[in-house]
Amino acid sequence: MRRAALAFPDAPAILFDGKSQTWAATDRRCRRLASALRAAGVGPDSTVAVLARNIPASVELAYAVPMARGVLNMINTRLDPSGVAYILDHGEAELFIVDKALAPTAEAALKLTKVRPKIIITDAHDGPTDSNLDGEDYETFLAAHEPIAPADILPADEWDAIALNYTSGTTGSPKGAIYHHRGAYLNALGNALEWSLPAQPRYLWTLPLFHCNGWCFPWTIAAKAGVNICLRAPVASDIIDAITDHAVTHLCGAPIVLNMAVMELEARKQTLPTPVRMMTAGAPPPAQVLLRAEAVGFDITHVYGLTEVYGPTAICAWRPEWDALSPPDRAAKRARQGVNYTVLEELSVRDPETMMETANDGVTIGEIMFRGNVVMKGYLKNSAATKEALSGGHFHSGDLGVRHPDGHIELKDRSKDIIISGGENISSIEVENILYKHPAVVEAAVVAAPSEKWGETPVAFIELKDGVKTSEAEIIAFCRSNLAHFKCPTKVTFTKLPKTSTGKIQKFQLRDMLK
Repeated sequence: MRRAALAFPDAPAILFDGKSQTWAATDRRCRRLASALRAAGVGPDSTVAVLARNIPASVELAYAVPMARGVLNMINTRLDPSGVAYILDHGEAELFIVDKALAPTAEAALKLTKVRPKIIITDAHDGPTDSNLDGEDYETFLAAHEPIAPADILPADEWDAIALNYTSGTTGSPKGAIYHHRGAYLNALGNALEWSLPAQPRYLWTLPLFHCNGWCFPWTIAAKAGVNICLRAPVASDIIDAITDHAVTHLCGAPIVLNMAVMELEARKQTLPTPVRMMTAGAPPPAQVLLRAEAVGFDITHVYGLTEVYGPTAICAWRPEWDALSPPDRAAKRARQGVNYTVLEELSVRDPETMMETANDGVTIGEIMFRGNVVMKGYLKNSAATKEALSGGHFHSGDLGVRHPDGHIELKDRSKDIIISGGENISSIEVENILYKHPAVVEAAVVAAPSEKWGETPVAFIELKDGVKTSEAEIIAFCRSNLAHFKCPTKVTFTKLPKTSTGKIQKFQLRDMLK
């Protein structure tokens, strides 16, 4: 950011609600904010939690918290209060910065926490809320201090923690992946390198900033002195309007965001005035959606990664000879996860027992593993999970895949029962734990069902207690009263659950039933 302010001081850094802020102004504001954070006690290993949408303050905090040498903890805005409370407590938040529009959720969460962080409230500029959350105004907090000196903004050590990001695991309890400055720096530059980002790109924030710190893109856009075009929520009409109004060149998002934008253009009977590049990840985008996206003017880059590796660290590196393929064959190529980012030393498919690499035959399934500088430090307060995840000197993704003869990997299944719906990770076990609380349920299993809209959605298979009746609607309503809505099953099937001789539910049979 400091370099962007020196090289392009008058160039726009942030656009929002018709207002523009230059890189010089952003630099001054962020160094003021860093000074204020330090005065409030923020230092190495201090957690600064943020519950905010993609507004200017979220972008500024991506720069200012690392400047203050604190640890940025962007919280999923779709979580319910109990989920937010767990993260605040587990991360030991010292400051909690809240988007005014999300104050009711924050207020409810704070009633459940043991920690009592200092509260800062930033105005989202879209009207008052019904919350009584008490805290200091963001602008007042920022303005009360002089900017820290440019020479004082660097971390003491590149291995220092820069961010804390929570991810669902097979136990259903979120785990806090710790990022270091070295990894964030490298992956930010990796994004620019792999995407061949031009100088001063115009980047639309459709990807939530709480997703792996926006896949490190706040720092990527600073490295290229680009424009952060903020968007409160990824609403299809707002995305297309922003693309045309602000001459957007690049954006990121889950396949559902891509599908929404494509459908909006189709409904308007429009194509994009100039090609727009979109990076997508999450559940593999359906080939049919990629075909339709190409037809309306999106140039799609498919990437792959996990929270533990800073977001995208593998890319479907496009080969010029593939341009001559038929549209369906091009779409099939784009749907693969590809090869490692240049900044990732190694992406491999291995037998998790022997740690030997599998054959490059497109058939032999192994576990996808990562090795290099863009792997997390470990999980906060969870040495056992860290040891397991990093055993053998590789990060074990829990994803199962193959490597094709051309060297590209393709995801086939998940050994962890994680469902990726609309770009959000859902733990099947967390949902199952809720289902087991229903008085009619004797056993339950949740698996992912393909969804053209969401990529995947959770569906439940339930075995009922003898003589007890319930309905699909009742089960779904029960889940919605106990879980964030995006985690709830979209379909319920009442059936005898298939099991092994030792009583383990055979989820692969349930997936076969869905097919």
